[in-house]
Amino acid sequence: MRIAILEDDTSQSELLSHWLQLAGHHPHAFEQGANLLRALQNESFDALILDWNVPDLNGVDVLRRVRQQLHSSVPVLFVTGRNREDDIVLALREGADDYMIKPVRRLELLARLEALARRARHVQDQAEVLEIDAFRVDCQTRTVLRHGKQVDLTAKDFDLSVLFLRNIGRLLSRGHIRETVWGSNAVVTSRTLDTHVSRIRNKLGLTPEHGWRLAAVYRYGYRLEHLDQAAMQRLTADDKAAAV
Repeated sequence: MRIAILEDDTSQSELLSHWLQLAGHHPHAFEQGANLLRALQNESFDALILDWNVPDLNGVDVLRRVRQQLHSSVPVLFVTGRNREDDIVLALREGADDYMIKPVRRLELLARLEALARRARHVQDQAEVLEIDAFRVDCQTRTVLRHGKQVDLTAKDFDLSVLFLRNIGRLLSRGHIRETVWGSNAVVTSRTLDTHVSRIRNKLGLTPEHGWRLAAVYRYGYRLEHLDQAAMQRLTADDKAAAV
């Protein structure tokens, strides 16, 4: 998962980042709330870990803006030294999904993050089969069937397909897509990313006439949408009008 950490204590931030990296996640640390909010304008994350007492905007202020201004439902886990019941209740009422009091234990932290991600995104375990509309995705054999026929996909095409199908309706930033599919150290150009997206759009039939739309969002990333009948007809009509 791609996880943002708001923590001004360098040693604590480095420890959390180390734990997350060991578990295969991609942590991004921020010392100030304003910097995290700016990043959220251009990037997407699978979860946020927020401390309460940080410079400028505190963790609850950041949470309020994430929920009310950015209208984001990203899972939020508070990791803080504030242990009063009133503080815990306030954070949960403002939209936090879970609350841990420092010092935290590594395995418990990781388990809570995984639980939040499963609930928020309905993510199935890697060993399970994902069935959506005409698609059947087997993550063990790394195969995708569409209407019962196997789709010819490269390794990256498969990973990209699974990422979108597991996040239907969710806007994913380019950085999020690159990091999840190619890894945090890979150098992937925008052209390469766009080529892969275009390829799976064609291979999987993610177009309005088939009930899907895999659309680019200017200067941000991509969103896969499952369309209802009215939206399909409207978009198909728009496409035909544009071709005239």
